[in-house]
Amino acid sequence: MDLIISNASGDPIYTQITNQIKAMILEGTLKEGEALPSMRNLALQLRISVITTKRAYEELERDGFIESYTGKGSFVKAQNPALFREEQLKAIETLLTEAAEKAQRSGISKEEMIEILDLVYGGDEP
Repeated sequence: MDLIISNASGDPIYTQITNQIKAMILEGTLKEGEALPSMRNLALQLRISVITTKRAYEELERDGFIESYTGKGSFVKAQNPALFREEQLKAIETLLTEAAEKAQRSGISKEEMIEILDLVYGGDEP
């Protein structure tokens, strides 16, 4: 599992790990039942504290992406399609909020933004 940690990122390391693993699960790179590296192995691989990987795994488990079993490890949990859709909607909403704020600061109208979205989304296609 290839994770990239950036010291320049504004996000804490555990959040970077959590977001990347979530993305791998949602994209299907990590499949249901697949084992994740142990917290210790991941910490060694990324050269970070085990406490950081523990926090990331706890977040993933709390959010319903993985299951952890004492003595066995952590595994990708079966994904609920509604959960997947909600995660995607949340991510899109965040990006669109950022775009709308930038547009407002730049004096771009809502109509222009809708036109841009139509072009980016694929024109007149449904």
